[in-house]
Amino acid sequence: MKKKILYIAMMLMPGVLTVSCKKSSFEDAYRDPSKVVNSTVGKQFSGMVYTNREYVVPSYWNYFVVLRLTTNIYTQNVGWTNAIGQYVPGAAAATDRWNNYYSFLAQYRELQKIYGNLTPAEQIDNKIYMISAAIYFYDHSQKVVDLHGDIPWADAGKLSTNGGAYGNSYAKYQNAEEIYSIMLDDLKKFSDELPAININPGLLEEFKTQDLINKGNILLWRKYCNSLRLRMLTRASSKANFTARANAEIAEILGNPSKYPLVASNDDNIMLKVYDLSSDINAKGFQTGLEDWNGNIAGKKMIDLMKTTADPRLRAMFEPGVNAGGNYIGLDPALDATAQTALIAGGTLAIYNRSTISRNQYFPGILITAAEVQYLLAEYYLKAGNDAAAKTSYETGIEQSINYYYWLRTLSNNNTAGALTPTNATQINAYKSNATIAWSGVTIAKLNLIATQKWLHYSVVQPLENWSEVRRLDLPALSFQTDNSSAQKTPPNRWLYPSAEATYNTANYQTVQAKDNLQTKIFWDVN
Repeated sequence: MKKKILYIAMMLMPGVLTVSCKKSSFEDAYRDPSKVVNSTVGKQFSGMVYTNREYVVPSYWNYFVVLRLTTNIYTQNVGWTNAIGQYVPGAAAATDRWNNYYSFLAQYRELQKIYGNLTPAEQIDNKIYMISAAIYFYDHSQKVVDLHGDIPWADAGKLSTNGGAYGNSYAKYQNAEEIYSIMLDDLKKFSDELPAININPGLLEEFKTQDLINKGNILLWRKYCNSLRLRMLTRASSKANFTARANAEIAEILGNPSKYPLVASNDDNIMLKVYDLSSDINAKGFQTGLEDWNGNIAGKKMIDLMKTTADPRLRAMFEPGVNAGGNYIGLDPALDATAQTALIAGGTLAIYNRSTISRNQYFPGILITAAEVQYLLAEYYLKAGNDAAAKTSYETGIEQSINYYYWLRTLSNNNTAGALTPTNATQINAYKSNATIAWSGVTIAKLNLIATQKWLHYSVVQPLENWSEVRRLDLPALSFQTDNSSAQKTPPNRWLYPSAEATYNTANYQTVQAKDNLQTKIFWDVN
């Protein structure tokens, strides 16, 4: 029992695993990854990013265990065989992702602890690490809040800070809206600080080495910060007490692009890139993670839409079934399991393009892309009554998304799917025309167009963001077979907390127990 309590404490609040993209590069500082040893701010920053790597760069466990039977189904990114209980997120998926986040959070707390022990002068020199770490940490905290709602947060991960006192280290749950507000406050502060930040030249060189995300590029960190603000402000914007703030801050960002730059082109895309397949940061596990147990089958709605509009991304994102005669066919979620199983076995269904996506071992960990930013801006302009700007952002996002998927293929070291025929301006412009035919409709129809393009763009590459946006907007409209054999008959609104929370963090869990069901909506889900 003592071992179990220690394990839960280490997972929920604390212990630090500190290694880097190559384990050997941190051997001196991290002799035993199960124990906290002397470190530096820079190395701890890299260790924090490393700890979370398999939930950024596509990995086997994340895709096969966590995403395959949860968000990939709830957004119809994929086709799947209907089954009893399919709308209840698996305990293994929720628990593993939860535990990884709190190991990552503990890394962040250790970084804060190390920084707090520096002299004032050293803290000034190392401030860029703390701002960058917070931006990255907030990005992933937002994802966990969007999955669960209230979570242990400000008081979590402090076992080391509390000197190993377990009794003082069980963290209380914090309100999801409050967490969003705190993160948005800090991100605004960072966006004001970064343009004027002074960095010691020697420290900047070290930062370029330790920064696994932007390689020390301060402008990219500024763009990451403001684009994350845009995403979070947009997501919360329909909640009454966030609406005015979202409108004001997005307007401020757009009104001063030199001070508040955004991810504006594919060259700006924020990613954890794969450089060396012999390192621990690689996408080798993507193949089995997505392909095993037919996890890469195409869904009917996505395929039909892409065919109808002659979407150039179709051949970059998907492959026709081996027995489909070159036709792209998606699996209908309305069919019964017997018919679906027969179709999968028949080899006529399209699959995600293995060379572009699942067998691309250099596939990067996508954090924020230019196309995503443009779709968020299109929504803002549309709701602000600026129809022309909304359409421009919408069309820009489409072009950037197309080029992005073709660029992903250039990274690949696999040619299982055969050579990819390049796209061109004529195809792209024709598709943009097809995709904007309905733009003359009412606002909700235009919002549906924007949401649909965002859904296509996120696909299986950013499935958590995809599920959040589908829940927030209820667009595009997705139809599911009702599971009448289960209490949960349709896709859930959130994930449950891991059972260990009720067992080991009992008093704190009881404060949120009434919310711990699949029907409770995340605060921003007001539709």
